[in-house]
Amino acid sequence: MIEMALGLLGLTCVGLIGACVWLAGRLREQATLQAERAAAYDQRLKELSRRLDAYLTGSIRMGEELHELRRVVAPLPDKLSQIEQRDPTSLSFTQAARLVGMGASVDDLTHSCGLTKAEAELVSRLHQARKA
Repeated sequence: MIEMALGLLGLTCVGLIGACVWLAGRLREQATLQAERAAAYDQRLKELSRRLDAYLTGSIRMGEELHELRRVVAPLPDKLSQIEQRDPTSLSFTQAARLVGMGASVDDLTHSCGLTKAEAELVSRLHQARKA
């Protein structure tokens, strides 16, 4: 009877050893899989970090360029007023401003007011800037 119990206990121990070996193998597989996933996660995180840096750099450059553009464009309304005041016989800029307010295009301004294309574009952009 003791021999039988010892045999059964021995078989149970062998079974437990087998289960431990199998579980240890599964644990190693899971650890390897987890390491692969962590490496892929780290790589993706680095890629996203590089993209974010590129976007931030682009945004900063765009902001600087916008600031520079505002600095260049800011004096234009005053310059336009000065031009209009210098030549009181010519009401073309005032007329052009009114026409732009009514929706005239740059080509319309060049034909009806006698402005150059650059002057007509300037009047049009100034009007758009005032609307904004």
